[in-house]
Amino acid sequence: MTTSPPRVDDVLLARLRADLMASGFTVEGVTGLLGPMAAGALDRDQALPAQRVTAASDDPRAALVRLFTLGDPVDATEVAAALPTLEVDGAVGLGLVAPEGDAVVALCDLRPYAADGDNWWVASDLGELATNRPLRPDHVLGIGGASTTLASWTPRPRVARALDLGTGCGVQALHLGGHAADVVVTDVSERALGYARFNAALNGLAWDVRSGSMLQPVAGERFDLVVSNPPFVITPRTGAVPLFEYRDGGASGDDVVRDLLRGIGEHLEPGGIAQLLGNWEVPRGGSWSERVAAWLDGTGLDAWVVQRETQDPAEYAETWARDGGHHPGTADFNAMYTAWLDDFAARDVEAIGFGVVTLQRPATDREPFRDLTHVPGPVEQPMGEAVLAGLRARTWLAEHDDEAVLDHAWRRAEGLSEERHGVPGEPDPRVILLHQGTGLRRSVPLTTVTAAYVSVCDGDLTARAAAAAIAGLLDLDDIEVRTEIASFTRDIAKDGLLTHA
Repeated sequence: MTTSPPRVDDVLLARLRADLMASGFTVEGVTGLLGPMAAGALDRDQALPAQRVTAASDDPRAALVRLFTLGDPVDATEVAAALPTLEVDGAVGLGLVAPEGDAVVALCDLRPYAADGDNWWVASDLGELATNRPLRPDHVLGIGGASTTLASWTPRPRVARALDLGTGCGVQALHLGGHAADVVVTDVSERALGYARFNAALNGLAWDVRSGSMLQPVAGERFDLVVSNPPFVITPRTGAVPLFEYRDGGASGDDVVRDLLRGIGEHLEPGGIAQLLGNWEVPRGGSWSERVAAWLDGTGLDAWVVQRETQDPAEYAETWARDGGHHPGTADFNAMYTAWLDDFAARDVEAIGFGVVTLQRPATDREPFRDLTHVPGPVEQPMGEAVLAGLRARTWLAEHDDEAVLDHAWRRAEGLSEERHGVPGEPDPRVILLHQGTGLRRSVPLTTVTAAYVSVCDGDLTARAAAAAIAGLLDLDDIEVRTEIASFTRDIAKDGLLTHA
C-alpha cells in the first residue's frame, strides 16, 4: 500500500505528543515494558519476542509497539485507550493510521528515540519487519545504525547555523536542535522532507526545510557545522539493483563521497566543521588512505578520517542486497549479488572501507592538517566530545612548531593505564604499552624514554625540562631525546592522551 508521509496539524500533534508522554512511550518506557531479551531481539529486527510480550500486556505502550513498530492490526478500542486525547479519528486525520474493520493499521513507523538526556519521537516508513515486503525505492529510513553512528561521532559546539545534508526523516537535525540556533535540512526526496517536517513539528522544533540534491539547495551559503549521512552506498548502475533514495546517490563507484568531500569546504565558515560518513573503494594494490587523501588534495581543509571497517566485494554485496529486504537464495538476491561483483571487478576493487570523516576549514592562514587512521575496535560512546577535543588539539599542534610543544607543560589525561611485559628473571620489561580508556582507546608502545616522560607529565614540568632530565638520568644525547619527546607528544596529544596543563 502506497501512503503519504503524515500530515502536520498543530492541534492534533499537540494531542499526540501529550498522549505519547502520558503513556510513557519513551525509549526507557518501551525497553522497560519489553525487557532486555525482547528489546535486544527487536534491535536485531526479530519481532517474535516483542510480539509475545505485547500480546500478553494491556499496557498502552504495548498497543503502540504492536501498531507502529511491529505493524500488527490493533483493535480500535485498544488504540483509543492508548491515544485518549488524540483519539483514533485524530490519528487517522494525521495520516498515522487507517481503519481496517474493527482494527486499526499503521501507515508509518513511529517510535521513541533518546540521546544525551533528550527524548524525541521519530516517524518514518514502515520497515520490512512490519510489512514483510522488500522496501520501496522511495523508502524513508528511520533510526538506523548509520544515523546513530553519525550522531555519536558528531562534535556539538554551540553554533549559529548548522546544516543537515541529506536529512532523511531528520534524525541528525533532532540532535542539532540542542546546540544550533538555526538548523537547515535538505534532501532530494520529497517524501523524506515530508517526514522531516512532521518530525520537527511533533518534537516542537523549527527547521528550514529545503528540497534539492546534495549542496545545491545551499549554494552560496556557509555554516558553522555540517553533518551528513549521505547516500554513500556504492551501487551498480544496472537495472539489476533497485536504487533506493536513502542510500544511492546516483553516481558511479564512490564518487558521491569524493565529490562531497571536495565541495563542502566552500560551505564552511572559518573554523567550521563538517562531520560525514562514507564508503570508499580500495583498488587492488592500493590503500584506502591514499585514495581518500587524493580526494582532499587542494581543498585547503583540515581532515581527520577514521576508517572503522572494511569488507571484501562479496561481503559488501551481501550486506546491501539484503538491506533492501531481499533474501539470500532468491533470484532477485542472486541477480543483485552478481551485479555488485561484476561492478567491483570492472574497477579491480579489492575492498571497500567505511568510516567517519571530520573536516574543518582553518580559521588562520596555515597548512591544513591531515590524519587518516584505521580504528576497527571499540571506541568511546558517544565520541562527539572526543572528536571536538581532538579537532582542537590537532588545530593547536598545526599552529605551533616543535619548540612550542617542548615549551609547554603537558598533563596525562584521566583513564590512562600502563601494561608491561617481561621475561621472568629479567629486570626490565620487553614491552611497555600505554592504554587509553576514553576516545579512540589507543594503545601506544612506549620506549624507555617515552615511558619515563609519561610518568612525569603532571602539568608541572615543560616537555623541554622533562627531556633534559631524562637525557641526564639515562645518559642519552639531549637533542635526540628532545626530538623523540616532541614527536611522541604530537602523536598522543592529538588524541587526548596528553592535555594542556
